Amino acid sequence: MTSETTTAGPNPAPSGEQYEIAGHGYRAVVTEIGACLRLLQYEGRDLVVSFDRDEAMVGFRGALAAPWPNRIADGRYPVDGVAVHVPVNEPSRDCALHGLVFDRAWRLLAQAPGEVVLGLRLPAGPGYPFQLDFTARYALAADGLTTTIEVCNSGAGTAPYGVCPHPYLRAGDSPLDSWTLRLPADRFLEVTPDRLLPVGVVDVAAGDGAFDFREPRVLGATEIDHAFTGIIQDSGGRATLELREADGRGVAMSFGPECPWLQVHTADLPLPGVTRLGLAVEPMTCPPDAFNSGIDLVRLAPGDTHEASWRISAL
Repeated sequence: MTSETTTAGPNPAPSGEQYEIAGHGYRAVVTEIGACLRLLQYEGRDLVVSFDRDEAMVGFRGALAAPWPNRIADGRYPVDGVAVHVPVNEPSRDCALHGLVFDRAWRLLAQAPGEVVLGLRLPAGPGYPFQLDFTARYALAADGLTTTIEVCNSGAGTAPYGVCPHPYLRAGDSPLDSWTLRLPADRFLEVTPDRLLPVGVVDVAAGDGAFDFREPRVLGATEIDHAFTGIIQDSGGRATLELREADGRGVAMSFGPECPWLQVHTADLPLPGVTRLGLAVEPMTCPPDAFNSGIDLVRLAPGDTHEASWRISAL
């Protein structure tokens, strides 16, 4: 087993055991807490915004968001006609953000030089009365790092479900404003300015077309924190977002039809030195607040499984 550090001893890393894998010029580190992608490099070049192994996860960098991606308004949603409540962890917007697995300890199932597999049982609880078993597989190949998340409803009742990753991609060391973005989506979800809750789906060409990146162009000062849909797929059924520096190098993220939504965020944050460090790219199986709207929500009957995957590659 290869790991950077260990949870044993008096000073464990805040994110737990660090599982390092490498191959084909890539190096990745996945954490025990949250099965989080803490670091990803290609030939020494950072492809994601990392955080130090002596820190806890920062700003959901590299997190897995499940059993819901994005947010639930007021931390409340219906189960069999009865309102249930999950903890609000985004008090400024009174929302429950990014699910229930990002701060839990996952167990190691398997590890090889270029692959690590972690597992988690999410037990039924007052806010989510369903038991789910997760498997997260990170595998390196010549085309990049592929993450596959499989879940099984191992309890009773039909469970509402959604998932997404939360990496902040980095094209390179130049400022985000200078990066060129290609975002293959025809529509985006308008949201309320105060709580980022859904309003309606709009064509990316509407108005001044500020969110139309179907043809590559420089991000500039554009601020984005929206979910996109109408995803444009290639002949193999995959969609690919590309982010490049002026010299053409950069990073790409691709995903399949199981993720019909894509949250993109230019990481405009109030803290100096932290804002706009990378572009959050989150392929989602459902849109924000899907536990209330039901849009593209996966419903897992007892024994049902669901799988989603995505790949990050150097350009």
